[in-house]
Amino acid sequence: MELKLKSGFTFDYGNLVGDGKVTKEDVKELAGKIDEANKAIKVMREEGIIRGHLSKDGTPEKVYFSQLPYVEEGHLNSPASIKHLKELTDSVKNRVDAVVSLGIGGSYLGDKVIFDVQCGEFWNSMTTEERGGMPKIYFSGNNIDPRRTGDLIKELERSARIAKSHLKRKLVVDLMVISKSGGTLDTMSNFMVIYEELKKNPDIEVEVIAVTDPNEEKPTILKKLAMDNNWPQYSVPDGVGGRFSIFCDVGLVLAAVCGFDIEAFLNGAKDMDIACQNEDVWQNPALLNAVLKYIASEKYGRDMEVMMPYGDYLKSVSEWYIQLLAESLGKQKDRNGKDVYYGRTPIVAVGTTDMHAQTQQHQEGKLNKVVQFIRVENWDTDFVIPNSFPEVKKLADISGVKMSQALEVARQSNADALASNNRFNALFSLPKLDAYHLGELLYMLALTIAYEGELADVDAFNQPGVEAYKRIMGPSLQALKK
Repeated sequence: MELKLKSGFTFDYGNLVGDGKVTKEDVKELAGKIDEANKAIKVMREEGIIRGHLSKDGTPEKVYFSQLPYVEEGHLNSPASIKHLKELTDSVKNRVDAVVSLGIGGSYLGDKVIFDVQCGEFWNSMTTEERGGMPKIYFSGNNIDPRRTGDLIKELERSARIAKSHLKRKLVVDLMVISKSGGTLDTMSNFMVIYEELKKNPDIEVEVIAVTDPNEEKPTILKKLAMDNNWPQYSVPDGVGGRFSIFCDVGLVLAAVCGFDIEAFLNGAKDMDIACQNEDVWQNPALLNAVLKYIASEKYGRDMEVMMPYGDYLKSVSEWYIQLLAESLGKQKDRNGKDVYYGRTPIVAVGTTDMHAQTQQHQEGKLNKVVQFIRVENWDTDFVIPNSFPEVKKLADISGVKMSQALEVARQSNADALASNNRFNALFSLPKLDAYHLGELLYMLALTIAYEGELADVDAFNQPGVEAYKRIMGPSLQALKK
């Protein structure tokens, strides 16, 4: 059983629906909630309103992430904002040597997805020509780790010595700092340390790009710094939580400095949103995904989701999804203030690696998991496994097939084995790994969360649990200074 879109994107739910699994009768019994969820998401699209959603200060707050795929005048993504991003591409190309992206949460996880899909592990080892004139890219600000921060500074200083020796010029480094408030401890502490250390080096020219709250009347810390220092600015808009922000400037600035196809990415998201406006649950990928996972959790106790893409550069998608699911749906109270302790626990995995690390638990552990696979059907790069040692039968047996074919055999074998032991699993299949299909996948997952919030009657767009530790951390830091 599968739902296939015109683009080729496929949701195969055959190992999640049927006898001994979620049944079609289960879905029928949920018809009233499904209808209400459809109505709620329609209002969110048209008016930006989610029932009961409040900002941190307790006032009603609009939700605009579903607007982001549509580049239109008056939208958060407008022709002017896309032009501004293209200007960033033109500014760094063949001029800036390195960009350090400083952010945490969605400001890091979404950017890392784009980097992995576009650039891959060895981007910084390529020549400038091989990178198409785009800069090397580093990440920081996603943890307060003095050793790694020091290592990054040393790496940039090493590159500066090479630039001086071989190119007879300074190394140009852009620090791209992403924080709506400008007070994010993890991000701003790293930013200030790196900023000051690099400024001490006469062989490094330091530039700053600020991605922050655009409000100029009541500027945040970072906004005021950007205005005072004339730094280029991009927006962390109101109405878009960090875990949904990959589709706005927060994610698109990283896309702009690595040559990622922003238009194709947003088009993929837009086409997925259009497909998800179908009120028939069996024809709406995000709604169907939400309904099946919700029923699996609440009726069958499968309240853990193992997100297991097959492909190294998709592991960051799983890590991005962890935040999306955990922060959105891990809620103590429902909208009426009743204690419900709702939430499904997300788990990062990657195939085939974690077939050798986690599958024993998936296959024979507690019956509390749904394993969600992601597959790429056609890889841009592929190799036939050679018969290098014909005298060794076991090695000869695995030769003669493409690596992509072996990868899919491993995934399918895992899925079949899980299904044979009453282990729920499903598959998202992408025709190829590119900006368009990545946009489809990520947007579908984000919209799924919005639907599931409605089914569970929890606010998928707030994060009160995160604010709890922040209230403790601030005074603790002040006490430490004293």
